[in-house]
Amino acid sequence: MKQSLDRRIRKSNKPCPFCETKKEPDYKDVKALEIGLSPKKRIVSRRYTGVCQKHQRRLTSAIKQARHLALLPFVDRV
Repeated sequence: MKQSLDRRIRKSNKPCPFCETKKEPDYKDVKALEIGLSPKKRIVSRRYTGVCQKHQRRLTSAIKQARHLALLPFVDRV
């Protein structure tokens, strides 16, 4: 029980790439969406990308929209 109380969420020191450039994630900008994808084209969590919570939500919806429009693959067969 005590261990769960001591666990803290640490904030990353590096700023969000979208907050730095003052741009929003857009489904048409495939290069910007590559930040949130792993080599197997899966969506990566915020811990690995360094994106803030607001932009992570918008990034995932933009990736999903780009996948439905066939701008990005759903999976990469390796």
